Amino acid sequence: MRLKKIRIMLNIKTIENNRDYVVSRLTVKGFDAAGIVDEIIETEGTRRKKQIELEALFAEQNRVAKDAGARIGILKKEGKHEEAETVKQNAAEESAKFKTKSEELETEVACLEKQVYDRLILLPNLPHESVPAGKSAENNLVVKESGTIPELNSGQPHWELAAKYGLIDFEAGNKLTGAGFPVYTGKGAKLQRALISMFLDHNIEKGYTEVQPPLMINADSGFGTGQLPDKEGQMYHVVADDFYLIPTAEVPVTNLYRNVIVAESGLPVKLTAYTPCFRREAGSYGKDVRGLNRLHQFDKVEIVQITRPELSYGALDGMVAHVEELVRKLELPYRILRLCGGDISFHSALTYDFEVYSAAQARWLEVSSVSNFESFQANRLKLRYKTAQKKTEILHTLNGSSLALPRIVAALLENNQTDRGIIMPEALVPYTGFDIIS
Repeated sequence: MRLKKIRIMLNIKTIENNRDYVVSRLTVKGFDAAGIVDEIIETEGTRRKKQIELEALFAEQNRVAKDAGARIGILKKEGKHEEAETVKQNAAEESAKFKTKSEELETEVACLEKQVYDRLILLPNLPHESVPAGKSAENNLVVKESGTIPELNSGQPHWELAAKYGLIDFEAGNKLTGAGFPVYTGKGAKLQRALISMFLDHNIEKGYTEVQPPLMINADSGFGTGQLPDKEGQMYHVVADDFYLIPTAEVPVTNLYRNVIVAESGLPVKLTAYTPCFRREAGSYGKDVRGLNRLHQFDKVEIVQITRPELSYGALDGMVAHVEELVRKLELPYRILRLCGGDISFHSALTYDFEVYSAAQARWLEVSSVSNFESFQANRLKLRYKTAQKKTEILHTLNGSSLALPRIVAALLENNQTDRGIIMPEALVPYTGFDIIS
């Protein structure tokens, strides 16, 4: 039986032909790839030699069998049946030897393929040329800043405002589950629902189709979008069923197209979804995670695009503008950052973060990431499209938060607090049914 080649994350020829470039680009992400890349190249070279040896063995086996068959036919025509039987037995013995040797070679090739595969999945996506070097969020590049930062005389942080107006019960959530699982009450719960509806409507108006995916995924889905094996420690794992609670709607929504060949006429694919999201956030502590700043369960609306490679960076720009329009509707001061290599995710090629200003905390809070993964996820997902010429090509995937709710709520409460109460932005009032929390 001939072996099917394992579909890999990165193209082997690209790695072999651009070894130094691959290593240097991954260095931008702070990933020391030289050893793994050289091991991949060496192991793949050995695999090819073994594959050639295997193909030659198959060819020799076919030739010997064909010659024996012809010889047996001639002998039978000549009436030399005993001699024909001897040739037949010798051919059977020779075939058994070929089979043993070919099985050994197939096992070697399969082992080498797995070694290459196991190394390839350790390599992050190559960062785009525009990704700045840097080790942490401090090195991210601010590409735009807009809005007026409010001045508060004696502003309260959102956790105090939430208690004052009966919007969020952090203690109840702690009792029910643990820290990072708040309970929204009264106008706080209605504000959550209003924001979700507003965000979904905004996305749908811009051509995104709404879907409602499961909140748990299997390991294949986690692998397909790049959360596994990189981020398993950050996901909640349902061990008995080997399911993972989703860290973002991006994962199940993008995996809808796992093992799918899309017709070119069906592109671009534009999907949006609201889901609760679950993240362990292991090791997070301190004042910067107080209140809504960092939760284990939170609500988020997501947008996902699947498009042709030559159009993906135009799509990324469009998605950034789309999220920016939504933040503007909320009348929040914001800035857009291009993430540096040390802060960009394992599977992203280029990411823009949106941050809104928290007046009472006097700091910026991340509310959205918009990313182009290029072909990284599509390779894992085996997500392709068929051109008008019937040629099958790989696709690019993108996603963005549109938006994550907790820090949006924190900024809305803090920035809009007055002596009369908390004023709602005009665009949100039709969804809340009230213009002030008092």
